[in-house]
Amino acid sequence: MDLAQTTGDVLGALALMARGAVHGEGACGCGPETVRILADREDGAVVRHGGLVAKAHAPGTEDAPHAARLALAGRPELDGILLPPVPGPRPGPVAGRPVTLWPYGPPVDPGDPDTAPWEEAARLLARLHRTPPPADLALPAMRAPAKAALAVERMLRTAPGHPAAATVLAAWRTVTDAGSGSGGEGGGTRAYLCHGDFHLGQLVRDFRGAWRLIDVDDAGLGDPAWDLARPAAWFAAGLLPAEVWARFLGAYEEEGGPATGADPWARLDLPARALTVQTAALALAKSTAEGRAVDEVEAVMIDTCARITLSRTAPAPAASS
Repeated sequence: MDLAQTTGDVLGALALMARGAVHGEGACGCGPETVRILADREDGAVVRHGGLVAKAHAPGTEDAPHAARLALAGRPELDGILLPPVPGPRPGPVAGRPVTLWPYGPPVDPGDPDTAPWEEAARLLARLHRTPPPADLALPAMRAPAKAALAVERMLRTAPGHPAAATVLAAWRTVTDAGSGSGGEGGGTRAYLCHGDFHLGQLVRDFRGAWRLIDVDDAGLGDPAWDLARPAAWFAAGLLPAEVWARFLGAYEEEGGPATGADPWARLDLPARALTVQTAALALAKSTAEGRAVDEVEAVMIDTCARITLSRTAPAPAASS
């Protein structure tokens, strides 16, 4: 696909913006491996051209929270934690979607799980959580709790009759009955800087080769336990080995992360249940839309929802810390 010639859609427009940002009116000598589509989703379309990527954010993105999140990514006190956007004026919107430009960084290799940077990710999260929120930025609440609720709503719209939908809803009730919260508080009444959607796909290497967190679309103030919820949910479901979870949690605590405590699961239980439900709900919605059966990993998360309902708590061993 010649991205530079595809001008009739969002991806084509992003391709032209990225090319212009890299070359201006000059000729392009970038190889085909450095000009490609990295993502094509409603919540984020991303095109790479050489050492830069152009991203179209989700339709309906609110201007003020979006601007605050972008400003957060560029703050000097978060240098070395968050990847900053490319400096200079922002491009205009595409199809009503705001566009931002970012340095390209190599991501985690999904085909080599043994080299996944779990400890580095944990340290970055701990450093983010320890950074005082800038007083001059009107940051919104981080969106992790809201995303779990939206996933359940999506399942109810697209797969209400799926045989497993009732299982997922029952597990969701254990979250809502306990009070999932707004994500605005954590560790008492203090609100922390949070990423809002952490997983290994949110890591890239910067020009120095160091790992950095990317994608601040869901960032904001909240309970930092939600940033640990996805790996906690994977561990509880048996998808993340206990040794890897121990390394991740240990690195986070050694770096002074505030999301845990003497009993990590006292804080992680509710967010981990919510992320389990979110993953299972999205699995049902997507598999139904695609006309396929759930895959093996999706089935594990649905089975974990059933265990959550039976136990009324996240199915993690007591010795998880």
